[in-house]
Amino acid sequence: MKMKAVCCWTETIVLILIFKISFNASFQLTERQVCSLCGGTPLNSTPVGKFCSLSAGRIDGRCCLRNNTRDPEDIIGLDLSNCSLTHIDELHGASTVSVIDLSLNPIVNISDTTFQGFRDLNYMILPQDIVCPGGNTSWEKVEVEEGNRLCEGQKNMCNQTGELSMNCPENSLCAPYGPGFYECSCAENYRGYKCLREGDFPVPQVFGPLAASTVVISFLLWVTQRRKAKYL
Repeated sequence: MKMKAVCCWTETIVLILIFKISFNASFQLTERQVCSLCGGTPLNSTPVGKFCSLSAGRIDGRCCLRNNTRDPEDIIGLDLSNCSLTHIDELHGASTVSVIDLSLNPIVNISDTTFQGFRDLNYMILPQDIVCPGGNTSWEKVEVEEGNRLCEGQKNMCNQTGELSMNCPENSLCAPYGPGFYECSCAENYRGYKCLREGDFPVPQVFGPLAASTVVISFLLWVTQRRKAKYL
């Protein structure tokens, strides 16, 4: 009887491990599929190729990956030029890029929200008729050159001091969050809706009852399984 119970628990653990491995693999695939939106790799003479070489990165499909031990999978450059793209909806896993090349594509329009969260984006090459994300006011320099629109130097939409901002509620801090975007986070010792609550988060009061109920439910399940094992 005990052997059957042990086998049951072993099978459950194995199934959980298999699910976790499969989930991680699919997540990594989603993150990196932007690198294979079209064939080929960036040439050394292209803007992304030059940037990757200067940054000591490594090429993977249409991406330049950060080549260090801390964040080896971070995409720092993305070359989707001449890929026959008409729309740019989402660029999964590419929010860490510094350089993006979307030139030589028949793109109709690009939504500003496509690049929401792209804090490190500092240089873009777009078709001439496409406006820089966030508009010209979101960039230090915008110019048209050889049929392409160049967007250079993403501006910080917060004040330059990094202190409390009029864009955010009282007791909160402002931080850049992509071209034309910013995000607000509560200042130290503040929390809750619009950062109106002062003091630390009440961890014992919230997680104490939750942990206790989890232990009770687990014990009841264990007793139930044990009874079923005895009858087998």
